[in-house]
Amino acid sequence: MNGKTALGALLVLMGGWIVLKIIGISLGPIIGFLFPFILMGLGYIGIKNDSKLIGGAMFAIGLIMLLGKLSGLFLFLGAIGLVVLGVSMFRSNNRRVY
Repeated sequence: MNGKTALGALLVLMGGWIVLKIIGISLGPIIGFLFPFILMGLGYIGIKNDSKLIGGAMFAIGLIMLLGKLSGLFLFLGAIGLVVLGVSMFRSNNRRVY
């Protein structure tokens, strides 16, 4: 991709984003969720191109951002695991014969 094509693609994306904002569609949450993946991808490319320090730092920052965004999901899965563990403990106590 040459410089003119990249600039044209950037202008189309920016214009499309502005039009979506004017008609009331917000891409903020989607971009906010995708940004850690983009950062991790750029970090991976940096590592592959022998820029290990910068690439590793970008990948680590993206991973930390992603873990922060998914913390609610981890908490939810942990709560489900605790409920399942508690129910299994109740069932195992009811099967014992004294």
